[in-house]
Amino acid sequence: MDTNSLIGVGIIGASPERGWASDAHIPALAALPGLACVALSTSRQASADEAAAKFGVPLAFDNHAALVARPEVDVVAVTVKVPHHFELVQAAIGAGKAVYCEWPLGNGLAEAVAMAALAREADVYAAVGLQARSSPVVAYVKHLVESGYVGEVLSSTIVADAINWGADVLGCYTYLLDKRNGASMLTIPFGHTMDAFCWSLGEFAELSATTAIRRPQVRLAETGEIIASDVPDQIAVSGILESGALASIHFRGGLSRGTHFLWEINGTRGDLAIRAGGGHVQMLPLSLQGAQGEDRVMAELAVPEAFNNIGPLFADNPYAASVARAWTRLAEDFRSGQRSLPGFDDAVIRHRLLAAIEQAALTGQRQRYQTR
Repeated sequence: MDTNSLIGVGIIGASPERGWASDAHIPALAALPGLACVALSTSRQASADEAAAKFGVPLAFDNHAALVARPEVDVVAVTVKVPHHFELVQAAIGAGKAVYCEWPLGNGLAEAVAMAALAREADVYAAVGLQARSSPVVAYVKHLVESGYVGEVLSSTIVADAINWGADVLGCYTYLLDKRNGASMLTIPFGHTMDAFCWSLGEFAELSATTAIRRPQVRLAETGEIIASDVPDQIAVSGILESGALASIHFRGGLSRGTHFLWEINGTRGDLAIRAGGGHVQMLPLSLQGAQGEDRVMAELAVPEAFNNIGPLFADNPYAASVARAWTRLAEDFRSGQRSLPGFDDAVIRHRLLAAIEQAALTGQRQRYQTR
């Protein structure tokens, strides 16, 4: 395509009622210059037509094959549930289209590896929705660490609530309680957070892990019905990073009465603390504090505007802001020929980390994983 022309996006999974596409992707694309949602698809033509009318999208389909075949579509955004990612990404790549697939990339490591191989073989632009890397706070934390603000990193800890996976569940989220779907506390909020953690501080050299299902039964919020869950709602990981720093992370299901999200980085020269209202760093507002040298009290650190590529846009909608920053980077990549967004190979590394954590929890043995 002409790198100066409008980038046409086709969204697979754009429900007219609710969902990540309608809450985040569509508002972001409507507000950003150089990008436009030109097509969408759902599982039924009636719902596709309703969504197209509601969001002002010119093309609507009841199947993904018709969408990926359209010449107006330059980038296919896959925003459906995880078990369908492989099929849809494969179709988009087969049509020679660039792909933006939401995280988790695959339903497990094997699918992610296969999709990364397809993207490499086809030599198409393939990005994964690890939006925390586009967060101004996370990007600034990475910069501060690399520029020596904390000196040598000695250790880093995270304590976080996952918000979901608590005592109650909404009907629309019951699929998150079945490990076969690949959409769990481990893969979604924990996976996003660990990507921000490792992107900023480096990968693990080795790790230990303990997981537990402390709520094997939860209550359906709408009816009071009891629903079974077979996904861990407690995750504890400790290990050594490749830098030698000690790492400790504890995620717990639901919302506690205490700390909702606290990420601390302790170094020889200073300390950083990142806070949020829960463990979804990819989409929730983050605050940053720091201290150095003789300072004994943390102070708020303002993030320079250079780290926020959308300015004040979506100041009241953190969901749309998170993907708007990623789409802005994608548009810049298209113009420059670079690939700055996390790609499928990055997603494979993150899937390897999650697989290592699962294996460590299963066997009780320390694990390593391929980090490059």
